Amino acid sequence: MKSLRQDWFSNVRSDLLAGLVVALALIPEAIAFPIIAGVDPKVGLYASFCIATVIAFAGGRPGMISAATGAMALVMVLLVKEHGLQYLLAATVLTGVLQILAGWFKLGSLMRFVGRAVIVGFVNALAILIFMAQLPELTNVTWTTYLMVAGGLAIIYLFPFITKAIPSPLVTIVVLTALAILLGLDVRTVGDMGELPDSLPIFLIPDIPLNWETLRIIFPFSATLAVVGLLESLMTASIVDDLTDTTSNKNRECVGQGVANIATGFLGGMAGCAMIGQSVINIKSGGRGRLSTLAAGVLLLLMVVFAGDWVARIPMAALVAVMIMVSIGTFNWASIRDMREMPRSYSVVMLATVAVVVATHDLAQGVLVGVLLSGFFFAHNVGQILHIQSKSEDEGRTRTYKITGQVFFASADRFVAAFDYKEVIEKVRIDVSRAHFWDVTAVSALDKVVIKFRRENTEVEVIGMNEASATMVDRFAVHDKPEAVEQLMGH
Repeated sequence: MKSLRQDWFSNVRSDLLAGLVVALALIPEAIAFPIIAGVDPKVGLYASFCIATVIAFAGGRPGMISAATGAMALVMVLLVKEHGLQYLLAATVLTGVLQILAGWFKLGSLMRFVGRAVIVGFVNALAILIFMAQLPELTNVTWTTYLMVAGGLAIIYLFPFITKAIPSPLVTIVVLTALAILLGLDVRTVGDMGELPDSLPIFLIPDIPLNWETLRIIFPFSATLAVVGLLESLMTASIVDDLTDTTSNKNRECVGQGVANIATGFLGGMAGCAMIGQSVINIKSGGRGRLSTLAAGVLLLLMVVFAGDWVARIPMAALVAVMIMVSIGTFNWASIRDMREMPRSYSVVMLATVAVVVATHDLAQGVLVGVLLSGFFFAHNVGQILHIQSKSEDEGRTRTYKITGQVFFASADRFVAAFDYKEVIEKVRIDVSRAHFWDVTAVSALDKVVIKFRRENTEVEVIGMNEASATMVDRFAVHDKPEAVEQLMGH
């Protein structure tokens, strides 16, 4: 009961106002993204309403906004072009099923492998993409548009000095809309983006044959949509966690996104996921609880269906000003200032993530590149932490090598090269009490060392091996298996 009150009713006024701002900011993108995918604008508007409404109850991150997104729309283009809307709706339902399975298998926990540099790069790339998305509204337009955008930014940043009781983006939208109507300004409006729906969505089952051929067609698209949607949603959840200094349930978020997409597919909407831009608007407008997400979805539908004539008159310049504010607020400016102080590997990962996301407009590719680079640098750095000391004992008849550090694929070659195999001695003692053998490559390296010494008729003794390493060595090593050793030494 305490959690219910905290999530829903601890911030009612701010949540409702923030939801209204987000609903207004959702409209142009909910119209634009289905156009990218090649479907009717109402498919995006219905999707944004449905996803936001369902995720408010089912999601794992209060205050985060989910709706139709550009990243998902890009994946749908080929499916819609070749097979039409009905197959898109079926793919949306299957996307939800796959995301629920991901949540049940706790794949959301994999977010712990995404390093800080990747998250910062992801954020900066999205900030750049959000700004770039506004450029079409700022090119080949009248000077009036530039004045309105500038005025909107002035209101957004100066109005909080007067009062923070009303979100400044909401004031911006209301003031600029009123000016455009009263002065009869010739500026592009929301109505110019596409026709708004005039009816509520209805339940429908996609009109497709239920057979293996249909599954073969939609599964590749659904799998891609599921991955892209979960990546963007989980990354956005981590960002909102940081902004609000709270935690979220990543696995529940996976399931919630799945439930939302299944519901959307049956209500005539396209697949969607979390939106960092609108989530930042929500947080900066004071939204914190699930009520803000629910309000955004419900108000979006009510406005476009029952107040469509008024909504259509909102100047795009007002929404561009809001999104520029989001872009500026989203970008991690400290990451640029701190580049000289951060390790070079951190900066490389961050910049590579930004470059790939901006170049491809594919968040999944950018995150994948960032994670792979992070893994490479981590393995390289840990691989350098390997120290080998030796000392002569028993009047020169025995040499003891003391190994300190981690032996795995990145350090195995250094381990093998650290021994003097040609030294004429009776016995070699390898002390690994301060070392750990992590993988098969490390065990193979130990085999090489032992066998190389035995070829020189030198007795070898390995001492101090910890239990975990010993288990690995007992299972995969061959230096204590006579038949395998004879075969190797024969070669």
